Amino acid sequence: MKIAQIAPLAECCPPRLYGGTERIVSYLTEELVRLGHEVTLFASGDSTTRAELVPACDMALRLNPAVRDPLPYHMTMLEAVRQRAEEFDVLHFHVDYLHYPLAHAFADRMVTTLHGRLDLPDLRPFYTAFPHYPLVSISDDQRRPMPPVNWAGTVHHGLPRTLLPFTANPKGDYLAFLGRISPEKRPDRAIEIAARAGLKLRIAAKIDKADQAYWEEVIGPMVARHPEVEFIGEIDERRKADFLGNARALLFPIDWPEPFGLVMIEAMACGTPVIAFRNGSVPEVIEDGITGFIVQDIDAAVAAVRQLDRLDRARVRASFEDRFTAERMALDYLAIYRDLPGLRRSAMRIPAMLNGAGTSLAAVASRRIDLRAVA
Repeated sequence: MKIAQIAPLAECCPPRLYGGTERIVSYLTEELVRLGHEVTLFASGDSTTRAELVPACDMALRLNPAVRDPLPYHMTMLEAVRQRAEEFDVLHFHVDYLHYPLAHAFADRMVTTLHGRLDLPDLRPFYTAFPHYPLVSISDDQRRPMPPVNWAGTVHHGLPRTLLPFTANPKGDYLAFLGRISPEKRPDRAIEIAARAGLKLRIAAKIDKADQAYWEEVIGPMVARHPEVEFIGEIDERRKADFLGNARALLFPIDWPEPFGLVMIEAMACGTPVIAFRNGSVPEVIEDGITGFIVQDIDAAVAAVRQLDRLDRARVRASFEDRFTAERMALDYLAIYRDLPGLRRSAMRIPAMLNGAGTSLAAVASRRIDLRAVA
């Protein structure tokens, strides 16, 4: 199958530091290539992939100080997609709704994964105006605020099976917070939980410009007041395995409708349990009492820290392997691709082509659809 993956340009694929959507696009792309598909990745030029890379800019926009407005770069990328659209069996977009004005020509071969929160008031009238384009949610909970739309499925994120190694015996007596310093991620709760539990907290997180004031006014002073709290900043994939693997638990004290929460399955891949607040996707990802604890408040989170020795880290890793690998994610997406109307129509035309006078197998093989991929 010939598949186009269209990524956002804020980060490269995979990101060097923090970044969720581009990381998932990268894992999906590489797994589809491994499964034998012909994949073209539209992304930033500093991306690394075994697919054909079509660069829309030289480097990830967030890391380029010369970039003031990301929109022109995305428009340039979408024009490149439009020009090549007929080459692909499937066009898979990860850029929210930016492509909608040009999507009519290939809508029957298109799917869009929505990676962000969908409870923002401006989104409902937009998706009401475009109810037919197929969408994929990354959790069932993510769908709740949306008007009636064409949901093609829910596909939970996945990681390469060997990306993060299992750590059976963590060396660090600390709790971990990994992600982004922002009010909805509630690092303030993480600091309070660790302090009340009498454990060290290590925070590996990025600070966006939009959250700089929150850091300076709230979290920075809290870190300064608590000597047991260590702020590390952003970390790359190499450091992530050590950071998560040697933690007693990951704290995920969110205060918003988290669409998925990639860091939860990154911790699980290391065998590290997760203590998470019951919001958004958390009950879909964490198995309470098996891969971590789902809590309602800080008191319950502190109590959960004291119960961590009850959990089997090997079982946490086994749950990751059963539910959250990149292979499972890719197979879920392939099932959605094969059910797209444009692909179904192409598949139905194949028997007629074979029965037509003078039509050879070689002629069928030259068409867009790979018979083996459709079967």
